[in-house]
Amino acid sequence: MSRNYLIVGGSKGIGLAITKQLLSENQEVIVLSRSNDTLPDHPNLKHITFDILEDEVDALELPEELHGLVYCPGSINLKPFRALKPEAFLVDFEINVLGAVKVLRKCQKALSKSGNSSVVLFSTVAVGQGMPYHTSVATSKGAIEGLGKSLAAEWAPKVRVNILAPSLTDTPLAEKLLSTDDKKAASNNRHPLKRFGQPEDLAAMACLLLSEKGSWISGQVIGIDGGMSTLRPM
Repeated sequence: MSRNYLIVGGSKGIGLAITKQLLSENQEVIVLSRSNDTLPDHPNLKHITFDILEDEVDALELPEELHGLVYCPGSINLKPFRALKPEAFLVDFEINVLGAVKVLRKCQKALSKSGNSSVVLFSTVAVGQGMPYHTSVATSKGAIEGLGKSLAAEWAPKVRVNILAPSLTDTPLAEKLLSTDDKKAASNNRHPLKRFGQPEDLAAMACLLLSEKGSWISGQVIGIDGGMSTLRPM
């Protein structure tokens, strides 16, 4: 049976990988993003040009019933704490947290109407690990983990909410961190599984959580991180 999914930030990186996988499963997908030049031409895909920092979420025309929502927008602002002004924290918080809050508020009724829907949010391995130069992004992503767990409790049993916490993944957002062969090799070696992430790694878990196969999973922060959060190779 075809189901309706909303992917915010679904035209690049992990969001695009999720969009493609859902379309391959013949699902109905709505993508909110600033551009659509990377999206496939597919009859089940609808694109709405949207900027989470500038456009009004309440003005969006969305289906009355949604089976799933994925919020992908994020930031990688890696600087020493002394170099970060309070305004930098506010910008990261607005993208990562307030943007998600606005979309979740808009979609709550439609998600509840289906009676068995799923929300996927994104954190980072740096929240649980504590990494230098990650104070701003880890602060906002830590808030996402609190938001997701709280909503999972409040919206149960009709809506499931889970959070994926990836390590470095090969997306446009991370291109400066993987811009040379040396940087890629160093990143590979930092992971116990000896490779950095690919968008498809995250998409596989996200789509499982959106599907009936994930129907008994809610309120979880799931590390998709090449073992970085739990393993210490000798």
